[in-house]
Amino acid sequence: MNDVHEAVTRAHHDEWARVVAALTRRFGDLDRAEEAAAEAFATAVERWPADGVPPNPGAWLTTTATRKAIDRIRREDKRDDKHKEALMAHDDSPPEPLGAIDDDRLRLIFTCCHPALGTEARVALTLRMVGGLTVPEIARAFLVQESAMGQRITRAKAKIKATRIPYRVPAAEDLPARVSGVLAVLFLVFNEGYLATGPDTDPVRPGLTAEAIRLTRLIRALLPDDGEVAGLLALMLLTEARRTARVSTRGELIALDEQDRGSWDEVMIAEGHQLVRERLATGVAPGRYQVLAAINAVHTSARDARDTDWSQVLALYDQLVRLDASPIVALNRAIAVAELDGPEVALAAVDHLADKLTDYHAYHATRAALLRRVGRSQESRAAYDRAIELAGNTGEIAYLTRRRDQLG
Repeated sequence: MNDVHEAVTRAHHDEWARVVAALTRRFGDLDRAEEAAAEAFATAVERWPADGVPPNPGAWLTTTATRKAIDRIRREDKRDDKHKEALMAHDDSPPEPLGAIDDDRLRLIFTCCHPALGTEARVALTLRMVGGLTVPEIARAFLVQESAMGQRITRAKAKIKATRIPYRVPAAEDLPARVSGVLAVLFLVFNEGYLATGPDTDPVRPGLTAEAIRLTRLIRALLPDDGEVAGLLALMLLTEARRTARVSTRGELIALDEQDRGSWDEVMIAEGHQLVRERLATGVAPGRYQVLAAINAVHTSARDARDTDWSQVLALYDQLVRLDASPIVALNRAIAVAELDGPEVALAAVDHLADKLTDYHAYHATRAALLRRVGRSQESRAAYDRAIELAGNTGEIAYLTRRRDQLG
């Protein structure tokens, strides 16, 4: 039974977007495609334990979802035009042109990132429909309540129907206007793989990080002169290069300064550094992803944590604040401040973020570490407790618990 459950879970991660893309092209309705795909996966949960996992789970899911969609259309209306729509599944006419994008998943992401939708709604809807992330996972990524995120996605779908936004595959000239939303989607998908937020998943989900990197490479091939595409790819590579050093054999996350740097992937690091250097050589003011990539380049250039050039890291964070004045950027900047100006100065900066990040576990984890360094053990323990309460990642919880218990 566990093997079947794992097979369904793996199929959901690997096949969700492909199934939704196939149904969207066929029926021209993303909402209907998602509903039919969900029904197909539910059927898999019911039938695979008894019948066994099919040799080609993806094809099985696509066929089942197509039948579900046809059945739904027939139930909704018996008119001739609905029957014709249902018969599209057996239409022998040539498929519509795929446009500039050959990859099913990437094509659907660009299609969903329609400029008529607001940025947050666009990203949230695409993460749900294409990335296959659950509403709770998306809510945690946006630091909002699950109910609020569910409403946001519902409103986005309603606007699509009300304004009849077409799900048309974008042409090559449409890609630059949509790429920022696509990059935001891939960044969040990568982050969910890098540090999984759900308590029922592994601490790290390499399938998600690998897919995000694959799709970002495809975008770079489509838009080779886009600096932010190169920046995001570099950021992903420099982060993914550390993956094998980030989790202990006990399943506990390992902090950056405690990682075995000899186990980092040198090929990925070299490629990431090359991308950063290429962008710097252009002389063009960098965007958010390029600055984040540069920060990671500084970290991965140090052979030992003690060799980290914190003054350069802080200067890059100062540059990032001008591009993205979010409280999370300010929180990460405070970590660099602690290394240069001491934990007391950093703690004062972190405390100013309390109202904005009160439900963010990393805020409390950072504060706990700073309180620890200034000798305020009782307050540090309380901050660790709050971080553990809010954290969803099992590896991170194990790390925070150990650090708290070391306080005595």
